[in-house]
Amino acid sequence: MTSSVALRPLAAAGSPGAPSEPTGAPDDEALLDAYSRAVIGAAERVGPAVVTVEVVQRARRRGGSGSQDLPGHGSGFVFTPDGFALTNSHVVHGAREISVTLADRRHLEAELVGEDPDTDLAVIRLPGGDLPAAELGNSRALRVGQLVIAIGHPYGFQQTVTAGVVSALGRSFRSVTGRLIDDVIQTDAALNPGNSGGPLVSSRGQVIGVNTAVILPAQGICFAVTANTARAVAAQLLRDGRVRRARIGVAGQSVPLRRLVVRQHALEVPGGILVLSIEPRSPAARAGVAAGDVIVSVAGQTVADIDDLHRVLGAAAIGVSMPIVVVRGAAKQELRIVPEDAV
Repeated sequence: MTSSVALRPLAAAGSPGAPSEPTGAPDDEALLDAYSRAVIGAAERVGPAVVTVEVVQRARRRGGSGSQDLPGHGSGFVFTPDGFALTNSHVVHGAREISVTLADRRHLEAELVGEDPDTDLAVIRLPGGDLPAAELGNSRALRVGQLVIAIGHPYGFQQTVTAGVVSALGRSFRSVTGRLIDDVIQTDAALNPGNSGGPLVSSRGQVIGVNTAVILPAQGICFAVTANTARAVAAQLLRDGRVRRARIGVAGQSVPLRRLVVRQHALEVPGGILVLSIEPRSPAARAGVAAGDVIVSVAGQTVADIDDLHRVLGAAAIGVSMPIVVVRGAAKQELRIVPEDAV
């Protein structure tokens, strides 16, 4: 926190034309009070919607002799009054029992509506209605340095509130599936095990992210999936129970191209995806893509690596004929491909 510093004028004090010095400085206590009021207001507005998510997962015993029940827990928050709540996929994945504890200590059984491990998000449903719900805000309006508040249940300590700032925007974070989650928020609001799935809140009391991970053993490097991503994923989970994405049926790896080939074909990127194998009867097989090809463009967008390809192959690409450009040997070739649903 900083306070303004009065600059002494060049003219001597009391000399003609010398500007008068400021008679007062910002009151540090008033600034602290304003900060406290922002955190308190956000916590009071969103806190009632935050829940503890408790799960029982079936896991194999060490050595492979039978299985055992393992308890786990995380956080979540209700985002519709009729009982739909968001949490992390890694909190509820594979759970055979899911229950929640509300802020008012009520204990309810919950059911999984759907999950998307690629964005580490899941929607669960609580019975009953007229529940306190948090409002999803517009994460695109965030600015670096903005005050944010995290609410959750780390290590079982319910309704724990921490505050910090937005450290960076537009980060990429790899999910447990290996797929890259784009547009992730980095914050220094303290998160601990059990915070997963809880809300990251603005000073206006709007949820602008879903807390998902920390970097250990670093301090103050925490990540949240944006509210805009959560809103889009939740809508698909409520409608279909899953997030639809397109696939073309290739396995590959990122490789550089020879400079001569890049110059000869005026390629926008110096590399692409080397096709290692192709699934039989897949879109790539039907399009004529061959092992050894290097994919450099799909649907008019350059693809330098697998992450670029994933970004292109969203739900909108399913069943749509589009160009795919490959480098085969030293020649560039354009084919037509129709991605299919990655069920």
